[in-house]
Amino acid sequence: MARDHTEAVACTCAHLADERKADDIVVMEVGPLAYFTEYFVIATGRNDRQIRAIADRIVHEMRALGHPVVGVEGAAESGWVLIDLGEAVVHVFSPVARNLYDLELLWGEAAKTDWRNVEPLAGVARAEGQ
Repeated sequence: MARDHTEAVACTCAHLADERKADDIVVMEVGPLAYFTEYFVIATGRNDRQIRAIADRIVHEMRALGHPVVGVEGAAESGWVLIDLGEAVVHVFSPVARNLYDLELLWGEAAKTDWRNVEPLAGVARAEGQ
C-alpha cells in the first residue's frame, strides 16, 4: 500500500479515537523498526466503558470504509485493546496499562506523525474544532 494511504489509515484511527474523547493520542511510524506494521496508534481511555467505545468506533468505521480488520485482542476490562489493521496497529490503553507497557519509550526511535494535520479517509468526518 502507498505510504500516504497507510498514514491516512493510522491518522483516521487517531481522529476516531479523538472523536470518542481519548487522551494523549500518538501516531508513531514504526515501519522502519518493525516488520509487522507501519504505524502504531496509541490512545488512552479513562475507564473500561470509554476504552470499549474507542475500540468499537475504530473497528466499526474501518470496516465501513472497506478496510480489513485483521484482529482484535484484549478487552476493555484488562486495560488494553489492540486492533490489528495490518498496516497500522491501534493500542487503546487504560492510564495504568499505558504507563506499564510504555510503548512510546520502547519504540522511542520511531518518528511521530502529527495526526491532526492529516485528513481522515473519505467518509470519516473530522471532530469539531480541528
